Amino acid sequence: METLIKMATTIGVFDSGTGGLSVLRELLKAIPDAHYIYYSDNANCPYGDKSPEFVTQRACAISELLMDKGAQLIVVACNTATAAAISTLRAKYSIPFVGMEPAVKPAALGTQSGVIGVLATAGTLKGSLYLDTKQKYNSNVKIIEGVGRGFVELVEEGDLSSAKAEQICRTALQPLLDAGADRIVLGCTHYPFLLSTLRKIAQGYDVTFIDPAPAVAARAAQLLGTEVCACNAKAARPKVELLSSGSTEALERNYLLI
Repeated sequence: METLIKMATTIGVFDSGTGGLSVLRELLKAIPDAHYIYYSDNANCPYGDKSPEFVTQRACAISELLMDKGAQLIVVACNTATAAAISTLRAKYSIPFVGMEPAVKPAALGTQSGVIGVLATAGTLKGSLYLDTKQKYNSNVKIIEGVGRGFVELVEEGDLSSAKAEQICRTALQPLLDAGADRIVLGCTHYPFLLSTLRKIAQGYDVTFIDPAPAVAARAAQLLGTEVCACNAKAARPKVELLSSGSTEALERNYLLI
């Protein structure tokens, strides 16, 4: 069971790359007074094609680094890492961990067409966390899955709206739209950075994209025993320390977007 702590001033956040910044943005809004340490494992990005054992090893190593720097709560801002490693992290370490929950439930409860889509990495779609959630709802709704091949690389390159980006996004998204999905879950923290392109492709369709990041921030606030704020992420931005296993160029560039 996760431990409820009343106050923590330092929150660690990590992802395979810069995608977890979409979660950091929501954390900044919800808990503006905390100190944040964000770690981008971009030397090993993307995680989607890595083995669960490798991802778990990296998750443990990064978590230990964040704890050594004072993190009192860690947000695993990566769906693939959550799927592979969250159980190990919670069993191995005493501090609370918040992972990315598959947002299938709100999609299933909100659909009018009876069809929902899930865009995610192959690793997330194979993970027990997603499969268990899917099993609870696939008798009531039809779930169409799509792998966002190339999405992570686009975000890491800062290519969010080019013709190339649109074609890559369309390849993954169009089958979900054609199947009648009216709620589409963004099952990777990189994907919200491509929302403007995804919405452009979905023009003319009655579809809502669901980002689980606000729910993750709310869970972190609950564990810290604090009320959720509704601050402007930039105006209320606290001290954020950016770390990376490789080049910091993409991290610094995408940080300015949140």
